[in-house]
Amino acid sequence: MKPARIARRWRALRNSLLALACATVITITGQPVGGVAEAAPAPPKLKPGKRCDEMYGVKNVPTGGLPQGDASRAVDRWDTYDYTNPGLQFDGLNPTRAELDAAGTDYKKYDHSDPRRIYARFNAQRRWTSFRDYLSKVYIPNQGYDARGKAFMAKVVREMGLTGPDWICEKEFNFVDPDTGERHVRRLDAYNKRSREIVEVKSNGSPDGREKPADRAWAKHQGWRSYKYTYVFAENQTRDAKNFMKELKDTAGKDALGRDRVRTYDYQSHHKGVPPKGTENGPYRANSTTMSPGNGASTGSRGSGNQVINQSPPNPRTLKEQLDRLGRTGERALMNRGLGGIDFTTLDLRYIGKGKGGKGLDYAFSAKSVEDEYAAGWGGQEKGDLISDAFFTWLALDPSTFWVNLNPDEPNRIIDAGFGRTDAGRVLLEADLELKHDIFKAMDPETEAGRAFMNALPQRNGFPCWAGFRYWIEPETAVVREQDGGIHILDTPLKLSTVPQETTTQPPGGKGCDLTEAETQQSDRVLDRYITPLVAEKVNNGDYYADLRRVYTARVAAEWVRQNAADMPAEYRGIINSNDVSRWPLRDPHRNWTGKQVWDRYYKAFTEGTFKYKWSNGEEVYVYTVGGVDFSRQPKSNMNPVRFRTEQRYKPRTVGYAVDTIADDPNKEGYLMFGGNSAGQSENGTPGPTPTGTASPTATPSPTATGKPTPTPSDPGPTASQSPAATTPPGPKDPDGGLADTGSSTPVGLIVGIAAVAIGAGGALVWWRRRRTHTGG
Repeated sequence: MKPARIARRWRALRNSLLALACATVITITGQPVGGVAEAAPAPPKLKPGKRCDEMYGVKNVPTGGLPQGDASRAVDRWDTYDYTNPGLQFDGLNPTRAELDAAGTDYKKYDHSDPRRIYARFNAQRRWTSFRDYLSKVYIPNQGYDARGKAFMAKVVREMGLTGPDWICEKEFNFVDPDTGERHVRRLDAYNKRSREIVEVKSNGSPDGREKPADRAWAKHQGWRSYKYTYVFAENQTRDAKNFMKELKDTAGKDALGRDRVRTYDYQSHHKGVPPKGTENGPYRANSTTMSPGNGASTGSRGSGNQVINQSPPNPRTLKEQLDRLGRTGERALMNRGLGGIDFTTLDLRYIGKGKGGKGLDYAFSAKSVEDEYAAGWGGQEKGDLISDAFFTWLALDPSTFWVNLNPDEPNRIIDAGFGRTDAGRVLLEADLELKHDIFKAMDPETEAGRAFMNALPQRNGFPCWAGFRYWIEPETAVVREQDGGIHILDTPLKLSTVPQETTTQPPGGKGCDLTEAETQQSDRVLDRYITPLVAEKVNNGDYYADLRRVYTARVAAEWVRQNAADMPAEYRGIINSNDVSRWPLRDPHRNWTGKQVWDRYYKAFTEGTFKYKWSNGEEVYVYTVGGVDFSRQPKSNMNPVRFRTEQRYKPRTVGYAVDTIADDPNKEGYLMFGGNSAGQSENGTPGPTPTGTASPTATPSPTATGKPTPTPSDPGPTASQSPAATTPPGPKDPDGGLADTGSSTPVGLIVGIAAVAIGAGGALVWWRRRRTHTGG
C-alpha cells in the first residue's frame, strides 16, 4: 500500500477515535445525547437596546452633559413626577374569608380588573397571612414598580439630555469577573460608546441587590477602564447605597484626570402613583379617617400620609418580620419609604388649609427619615390616630373643659368628664404626672445640678429648705405663618412655670421648714435656675412628652379652624362646640383608662414617698409634687413674608407635594412631609405661589400677662353656655398675612378656646421632708 494512502487511513482512524472520545465525555458530563453528540447551546443573544430618546418618546431635547463628580440637583429644581399604578384602584379591598376562599388559587383565570385575581394571588402565596399587609406591601407596589421606573427614566433622559444617536438604552453586556471568571449579563439603563459613559437610574435611593455582582465585575475589569459609571438616585441614598457606592469607587479607582470613575447624582424627584384613569373614585378605593370628620362631603381622607401611616406595623417585632419577608424576595426596594424609613415617634402635624380642589382640608405631617430600616418605622397608625383624634377633640369640646388637675386635696376634680374620655385628655394628665417624676430626678443631690440646687437653697440646721410650689407646662412663643388659605405650624415650644403653693394634705414626715417670704422667693428662684431648664429640655425634646407635643400642635391647627370657621367646610363647622366626642373616644390599649387611676398613683406617691435623697449628714430628703399642663396662653410670633421666604422658602411647595406624595423637606434636613386631603380628593394642582410684594413690618406679639398664677386654684371657668369661643368673633388678621397676635391676658385668635381653668386647676406642688436615719452619740 502506498505511504500516502496509509497516512490518509491513519488520519481517518484518529479522527474517529477523537469523535468517540468527545461523545463519551459529553455523555459522562450529563449533556443530552441521542446516539450522536450534540453541540453545547450557544449563549443567549444580548439585546442591542434602542436610542434613549426614541425609546422614551423624548423629542427636541439637545444632548446634555453629566456631572463630572458626585452631585446633587439644586433644591430649586426638586419636583414630582406621576406614573400610573393599576394596583391603586384596589387599595380599599377588604374581602371576607368566604370571598377569599371562593377565589381559589388560579389567578390567571380572572381578568386584571377583577378583584378575585388579587384574592387568588394572595391564596397562592404562603409568606403573608394578612390580606391587608399583602395588598399594601406587596401587590400594589409590585403593580406600579415597572411604570415608576420607566417614568423616572424618561424624566432623566429628557432633563439630563441623554439624547441623540450615541445614547442607547436597555443595551445588554457581559461583565466578566476577572477574579472568578463568572459571567454576568447586565442590562444598562443608558450607554454611550462615544463618550464612554454608563448611567444607572434608580427611582428610589437604593441599588438593586441582584445587579451588584455585575457592577462589581465591571469595576474590576481592565477592559472597561476608559468608562465612567454614574448612578442617578431619585431619593436620598440609603445606607446600603452609600456603602455600595464607596465600594465601587474604591474598586474602579480614578480616571486619567484623577476623578472617580464611579459617580452619584442625587436627583431628588418625588414619585406620585396615580390609579388608572376612570378609577380614581372607583368602588375599591380606600379612604381613611385621618384628619377627616367622616361625615358630609368629607367621607374619608386620602393621600400619601394615609398610605405611609397605614403601612406602618404596630411594633418593632412585626416590622422586622415584614422587612425580612420582603428582603428574601427582593421586594423591599419596591416599597415607599414608609416601611422602615420613617421614625414615627417624631410624627407631628405641620400644616392644614383649604383643599386645592375646593373640597375638604389639605394637611401635612412631618417626621424624621431614618436610614436603618429596622430602627424605626412602627407605630405610625397609633400616632396618626392620636393627632387626628386630638384635633377633633379640640374642635368638638367647649374650651372650658380643657383642664387637668392633680391635687391631693381634690380627688373629685381631676379632669372634665367629657375630656377624660379622650386620648387628648389622657395625654395631658399623664404628662402632668410624668412632670413630677422628672422634677424628682432633676433634684437628686447625687447629680451635679441637684447638688447645686440643694446648696443654693435656704438652710435650717445644715439642711436645705424650700417652699411647696406649683409647677406647670405652658406654651412658649410659637411661630406660625398663615397664607394661601392655610396655616404653616413652624415651631411650638413649651415652657415650665412655677409659683410657691401649699396643700392641706400632708406628705409623711410632718411639716417642713417655716420660711420667710424672702426665703420662699429665694427657693423659687433657685428652682428656676437649676431645675427648670433640665425639665424643660425633656418636655420639649424627650421621648415621653412627644405625645403632649403632638396634641398641642393639633390644638394650634384646630384653633385656626375655629378662628376661620366661616370659611371652613360645613362638616367642620358642625363639630365646633358640639360637645360630642363619641367618634374620637379613648383607643386601645387605653380604652379603660380613667383620670382617677392617675390621681390614685399620684396620691400614693405623695403620701407614701417615691424618691428618697440622702444628705451628707445621714438624713433622708423626701420630694413630692403635684402639677398641671396649661395651654391657656399661647404667645405667638407671626412670621412676616420676608422672613418666611428667607427661612422657609420651600415650605409651601413641599406642603403642596406632601398632599400627594412623600416629599423631602429642604427646610429641615433629614425630615419628610406627607399628608392628604380630608375629602378623599388628591388633586394634581400646583402649590400656591410664594408670596411676593413689599414686606410689611414684623408683627409684634401682644405682651403676655406678667406675674405668676395665684396659689389658690381658680374656679373651673365658664360653662358650655358661657364659652367665649361660641360668641367671640375671630381676631383681626395680621397685616402680613399671619394670624392675629396673641399672648395677652384676654386670649384671642388661636388661644380663644383654651380655658383659663388650666391655670388654676393644674400646677405642681413640691414638698421636702426629712427624718433621721441614725441617732447621734
